[in-house]
Amino acid sequence: MLNDEICELRNKLNKSIEQGDDYNIIYQLSIELDELIAKHYKESKDNNDFIK
Repeated sequence: MLNDEICELRNKLNKSIEQGDDYNIIYQLSIELDELIAKHYKESKDNNDFIK
């Protein structure tokens, strides 16, 4: 489920930031998270689950 993937990736991103990982790693995780969130909103909108 997308919600679980989003939560997992958000936690991974936060941990990466806290550990001071390389910028490129943090940036890539951020892009992946943004893409998942956009996909979630699109699916919600397509299913009329989107909050208006």
